[in-house]
Amino acid sequence: MAATRRQAREWAIQMLTAADINPPLVVADFISEFWEELASLDESEGRAEPKSGLRGFSEERVVGVLEHKDELDRILAGLLDNWDLYRLGTVERAVLRMGVWELKYSDVPAPVVINEAIDLVNWFSGPRSRTLVNGVLDKFAKAK
Repeated sequence: MAATRRQAREWAIQMLTAADINPPLVVADFISEFWEELASLDESEGRAEPKSGLRGFSEERVVGVLEHKDELDRILAGLLDNWDLYRLGTVERAVLRMGVWELKYSDVPAPVVINEAIDLVNWFSGPRSRTLVNGVLDKFAKAK
């Protein structure tokens, strides 16, 4: 099965979730360790290593979110009505951070970013989180 940007976003969410739980001291080492672990899992399941373009796509999001984390958290705090960012689940927080980063710093169209974020949170968390992610990212996209 060929990897897609969707898969690259899944890898990014996995890294961002891990980084939220245990913040890395050196981001480059953290990312390298992720790819090594993924390669060992893929080899055991007979899958090929991700193409460099998709790795780059994934890494761009991880590095971007981690570099702008404080700014993204301030933006999200303003978008969450009567709710604290750290009361959200780790996955929801990672998806929202990456979604806001993509809306602000990438050239991916807003509907694509929002749809991908909804799919990711539905996959990694659950259907109840879809509404939250959709509402927050849509509010940011419209304000932008």
